[in-house]
Amino acid sequence: MVVTAMAHTLQQALLSKVPTSFLIPLIPRAVCFIMKSMKYLVAVSGGVDSVVLLDMLARRAAQEPSMKLIVAHVDHGIRDDSAADAQFVAELAKRYHLPFISKRFELGPSASEDRARQVRYEFLFEQASLFDAKVVTAHHQGDVVETIAINLARGTGWRGLAVLNRPGMWRPLLALSKSKLYDYALVHRLEWVEDSTNASDRYQRNRLRQSMNTQLGASNRIQLAELRLRQLQLGKAIEHETERLLAAHSGSRHFLTQVDATVALELLGSDIKQQTGLRPTRPQLVGALHAVKTAASRTTHQVGSGIELTFSARKYIVQVV
Repeated sequence: MVVTAMAHTLQQALLSKVPTSFLIPLIPRAVCFIMKSMKYLVAVSGGVDSVVLLDMLARRAAQEPSMKLIVAHVDHGIRDDSAADAQFVAELAKRYHLPFISKRFELGPSASEDRARQVRYEFLFEQASLFDAKVVTAHHQGDVVETIAINLARGTGWRGLAVLNRPGMWRPLLALSKSKLYDYALVHRLEWVEDSTNASDRYQRNRLRQSMNTQLGASNRIQLAELRLRQLQLGKAIEHETERLLAAHSGSRHFLTQVDATVALELLGSDIKQQTGLRPTRPQLVGALHAVKTAASRTTHQVGSGIELTFSARKYIVQVV
């Protein structure tokens, strides 16, 4: 369903609270660090977040001729009416005089969020490589909070705080709240589409969003966003130290039994990822570390995701089976 900002039920209330003069500077603040002479593949679903992102970038590109934008849309084939979203985004790209690419998958209504995300990013990065462009997405402050909550529920450790940091991707709206994006859309008379699955409690993210909307205030969200930034900085130091220790102690059962359990989990997880390209979940690592400490020689332990540890008296060997 297409939502016209000027017809939105919140329009008058929001416009009365947010002066246009405040929102106009939002454009350069949100995208001021984008390199002017690059190509950007802008992921646009048609929702308000990505529509706002596209408008901001298009306004910036109009001032910087060397900045090139390509609009990309993924139709997951989950909803019966999803083709209408693709058409909406195609018309939007045409309105901005920008090239448009899209792909439709047939995932079906039972597809998981993880599966949809996987095929979406595969397409986006494939196209970005073809165009020699960087992927730009409309993730915002609310997405940071929701992703942290999901990761903590899954037991991902410190990495669950260092979210939305995938290399090769630019997310210029992370500092902005959802309400600020609505404000911008209303002031600039933008149109967007509403995805009916966003209201479904079938998806974990939607359930968490509904809960957090009632329990987390604006200050809590800002604190979580700041915590993410600090963890990203600490993460680089952690990874550097991990690489140094693994260079000397990779595969050593004795070393992992002598260090603190938190350090041992980080080292074991990084060792497995270096050798397989896959990082086990925290619960899987807890089980694997227990095996490293207690398993008999010439036995194996199934970590999960096809990863197996084989033990000698002093060493463990990582392999994918």
